[in-house]
Amino acid sequence: MKFLFIVQGEGRGHMTQAISFSQLLKSQGHEVCAVILGKSNRRAIPDFFKREINAPIHWIPSPNFETDGDNKKISLSKTLRKNFLKAPIFINSLREIHLMNQRHQPDVILNFYDLLGGLYAGFFRPKAEFWVIGHQYLINHSNYLFPKKRKLERLLYQFNTRLSAWTANKILALSFEPLEAEGKITVVPPLLRRELKFLNPYPGDFYLAYMVNPGYAEDLIAFAKSNPQIKIKGYWDKKGENEIIHPSPNLSLHQVNDQKFLEDMAACKGLVCTAGFESICEALYLGKQIMVIPVEGQYEQACNAIEIQERKIGIAASEFNFKLLEKTGIKDKEAVKKYQSWVESWSGIIEDLTLEKRSSQVVWPEGSFPNSNHAFG
Repeated sequence: MKFLFIVQGEGRGHMTQAISFSQLLKSQGHEVCAVILGKSNRRAIPDFFKREINAPIHWIPSPNFETDGDNKKISLSKTLRKNFLKAPIFINSLREIHLMNQRHQPDVILNFYDLLGGLYAGFFRPKAEFWVIGHQYLINHSNYLFPKKRKLERLLYQFNTRLSAWTANKILALSFEPLEAEGKITVVPPLLRRELKFLNPYPGDFYLAYMVNPGYAEDLIAFAKSNPQIKIKGYWDKKGENEIIHPSPNLSLHQVNDQKFLEDMAACKGLVCTAGFESICEALYLGKQIMVIPVEGQYEQACNAIEIQERKIGIAASEFNFKLLEKTGIKDKEAVKKYQSWVESWSGIIEDLTLEKRSSQVVWPEGSFPNSNHAFG
């Protein structure tokens, strides 16, 4: 089978998920013919993604979050305003997706939570099946946890998620833990790269930090200078900065490098990061202690922080305070093994997904389209 990926380029999570899914598909003889990466000008395409995805990458402008002047907090009003003004650019991006689809004629278009992916499927109704994958698709599961209040943000989050899955034939919801399928949602394990299996985790002498927005570096630097006895390695993707800088003797800041980040995660005492999904799952797989600081103004991360704390995956905080991690105990080894086993069940899941697709394939007359299951009804 031939797959065309559409990947949201905000942060590293969706990109590493795409790499993992690509590896799984190729191991079973399937093809990733091309990758359409939706991103903004404020982020560069990481070298690890170019290297590991092993497929042609086509970059398109796509809606993204806008931050405040400190490049830290998400500004909802600025995000809505700027993306609305870019509507003509995004319409052209939809046309580019259509050209890529016509050129490659995939069996499946797989969307890693890019809004334009859902809009393309909804407006253009391609012949290929349209699948979506991401942790965000758990929002309609009865076990999903929402922050209290913030009703407008919740509605916008749900609306964006539904649009990204418009007309989807399959909705694959990545989860921190196994959950029963509900409705059209299939709950699946995190997509973690195979390199994790070859790492030998041990508690080193430093903590690891990852920042999706470079503005958080100021907080990290302030903590490091106030606590010189705590050694920290931080990763960011600040454009124009050197590969490694040393703001203080006990703190180094590194440009995102996927392999080095994983190696440091295996060797760290614990992980402190914004409340995304992918890095948390990698730390869980390696049995590391976890603390998350949700990005201000990003509702999805507020949801993740609640889930991480309630499920006892890690602790949530409002600032970089590595002393909180020093008070936590050792991870339950049996729980870690159980989690690893669940993550490694992906090969069978891929077989089931693709077998179902192959067994149901029919040739449609030119100009007609198969009936699709509309996401979320």
